[in-house]
Amino acid sequence: MSLSFTWPWLLLSLLFVPLLVFAYVRLRRTQRRRRAELAKLGLVAPTPKRAILAPALMLLGVTLSLAAMARPVATVPEPRREGTVIVAIDVSNSMAADDVTPTRLDVAKQVAHTLVDAQGPEIMIGVVAFGDASNVVQQPTTDHTAVLAAVDRLKPGGATAIGSGVLTALGAIAGAPIQLAQNPSDTQIGWYAGTAIVVLSDGELTGGPDPADLADLASTAGVHVSAVGIGTTSGTTIKVGGFQVATALDEPTLKKLADTTGGTYVAASDTQAIAGVAGAVKLSWTARPVPHEVTSLVVAAAAMLILFGTAWSIVRTGRVI
Repeated sequence: MSLSFTWPWLLLSLLFVPLLVFAYVRLRRTQRRRRAELAKLGLVAPTPKRAILAPALMLLGVTLSLAAMARPVATVPEPRREGTVIVAIDVSNSMAADDVTPTRLDVAKQVAHTLVDAQGPEIMIGVVAFGDASNVVQQPTTDHTAVLAAVDRLKPGGATAIGSGVLTALGAIAGAPIQLAQNPSDTQIGWYAGTAIVVLSDGELTGGPDPADLADLASTAGVHVSAVGIGTTSGTTIKVGGFQVATALDEPTLKKLADTTGGTYVAASDTQAIAGVAGAVKLSWTARPVPHEVTSLVVAAAAMLILFGTAWSIVRTGRVI
């Protein structure tokens, strides 16, 4: 736990505390001297012993009251269950194919909406778009409306690099880009329990790092990769650069990616299975620092100290001071 102040400059008011101590000590000395003078004349009894508890309590209460004006804030680690999902969406040219209605990319967006809507508010969701390159189009956030807006902005174009998409998704989970070593098994990566990547793709691989290597890397990091196949195995043709190109759903590539990491593979047409993919995130316990203003508690403690000190002084001496 750490303590900070909203208005720290008001802590200068604590300089009055030593002045109060000085004034009180001077007052007591004056009272003792006058009482001693009167005692010599037989007018009063000798000076009784004074308890230090009551003044100390009241002084501490005044000190806390002055400190409370600075509005203290206690930052306390609070345990909470949370998880992170990265939705990696294929935006290559083949995703413009219309062997599913209206297009593969449109179906991928619909699936992404289903996945996001099924997540609880504590789940952080990010979006990665991959074609021949990959980019984080939405950093992990609990603002699911922003996530869906990022999904809806995607447009098709370029080749397909599934491995690059998974690598970028791992970087989004880690909070920093991950540099893939020449030997992928030598790549440095931490452990990220309670995280998952869901790849939405037709599985046609045209370049980039081997998805199998990235699957091994994700498995090493404790990240489950699930995949949703978009399109049909019979396929269709699309026009790219003036040429007709055949394209079809490549399920084996996506299944191997999922199996290696303990994830699942389903076809986009299987809506019930997609619901299972949405629930595949295993929440983990974490502790996040949460600030709490404790001004009211400090004021309450100060009031109790002053009241108790006053009551103690009245009981012992019949006077407040």
